[in-house]
Amino acid sequence: MKQTIVFLNILLFVQLLFNIQGFGQDVVGGRPNIILMVADDHGTDALGCYGNPVIQTPNLDKLADEGIRFTNAFCTSASCSPSRSVLLSGRHNHANGMYGLEHSYHHFTSYNTLESLPILLEKVGYRTARVGKFHLAPESVFRFQTVLSTGKANDPNTLGRSPVEMAEVCNSFIQENSRQPFFLYFASDDPHRSNSVLPNGNPTFDSYPAPNLFGNRPQGYPGIKEVVYSPDKVLVPSFLPDNKETRSELAQYYQAVSRLDQGVGRLLQLLKESGHYENTLIIYLSDNGVAFPGAKTTLYDPGMRLPLLVKRPGHEPGKVVQTALVSWTDITPTILDYAEYKTSTNNFQGKSFKTIIENEQATGQSEVYASHSLHEITMYYPMRVIRTHQYKLIYNIAAGLKFPMALDLVQSSAWQSVVKSNNKKFGQRSISKFLQRPQFELYDLEKDPGELNNLAQKKRHKVIFNQLLAKLKQFQQDTQDPWVHKWNYE
Repeated sequence: MKQTIVFLNILLFVQLLFNIQGFGQDVVGGRPNIILMVADDHGTDALGCYGNPVIQTPNLDKLADEGIRFTNAFCTSASCSPSRSVLLSGRHNHANGMYGLEHSYHHFTSYNTLESLPILLEKVGYRTARVGKFHLAPESVFRFQTVLSTGKANDPNTLGRSPVEMAEVCNSFIQENSRQPFFLYFASDDPHRSNSVLPNGNPTFDSYPAPNLFGNRPQGYPGIKEVVYSPDKVLVPSFLPDNKETRSELAQYYQAVSRLDQGVGRLLQLLKESGHYENTLIIYLSDNGVAFPGAKTTLYDPGMRLPLLVKRPGHEPGKVVQTALVSWTDITPTILDYAEYKTSTNNFQGKSFKTIIENEQATGQSEVYASHSLHEITMYYPMRVIRTHQYKLIYNIAAGLKFPMALDLVQSSAWQSVVKSNNKKFGQRSISKFLQRPQFELYDLEKDPGELNNLAQKKRHKVIFNQLLAKLKQFQQDTQDPWVHKWNYE
């Protein structure tokens, strides 16, 4: 009897020791910790695991090797604040109220009645914290229990430009001796273009003819071994012009991506040291595509088809490539599914893809939708999109207007180099067609991945056009899209 009691006491002591050290099932009910890493303007064009042999992203590549790399993952709006509001609400920007950029005179905010991901996770017992770029409002709606950095948008001195420091700031939150699982929102400012502030307080991205530095600076950043790229070696995507100015900017962009990669590596190292790595759901993605014309603020694939890397909790490392279609509206429902959040009502416009994460043989949805309204306050150009594996239909609601250019794009040396040379093309697309778009654009993505041959008016594609348009109209009705009324008065 005494031996049994001694043995049980030893077991209890070992269990207590493991809990203190952070090993094993150290959260209530065995639910996983969750880390959502959000990059700023990072496309699939600049990641080794997505096929770029030049860029150095060893930590993200390793995350892909140990988890799942999605090849058909899409944001719904290729603009910072709207995209982030979708990520943290599971609702399109036209349904959550974040129509455009939150900061400065743009001043868009989500509805006060919105229930965001961090608040829902708090309700089911999660500790929540954020670090880096925030770019959302009101803060009461997107409230985190712990704010590790303020994350002011377009602040050249923000902590979000120093990703290793960001990771270090998170360490105490990760290490906290608690029986509660945690949710960490890790949002970098990299690799967004860098700006300076004019005397009137407005930002400027103008550096022509020199390249924008994408946050790179001579003194570097703490803990970062800067990786410098030769403009001659970068890969120029087909939607961009292959010239000196573009190559110089891509080299700076690559450097910012490699800096971000080192921050991700440090965060994952700290997670492993804490003993939490095995039981943590880790998601890496970007809010929208690279900050060049033809990507960011557009719903062409370079703007909305993005990296998505997922490390499953409780699984042995295993490299999986998943071709299923997923959308940023699906992120909140998926995370809540892992958190065992139960509700009798479903206010989400996305679907959990936990089944696809856990079972690589599972099939996904047949289409995803996108909804862009504005970027800056002066950039009214609402678009709605339905995308399948093969086709994409873009509905340009304000087709009569000239397509507006975001400040960081119109001031880019890549764009200015073409404009100042009076060139008629930007990459493979004519500037006139880029700026003046028809009401509908239909593309066969298997035959035309560059989205150059518009099939919307072609007789042989009338059936597929009508099918996709009917679904797009139904999507607008189902999501209570304010712009659905335009069908009535046009």
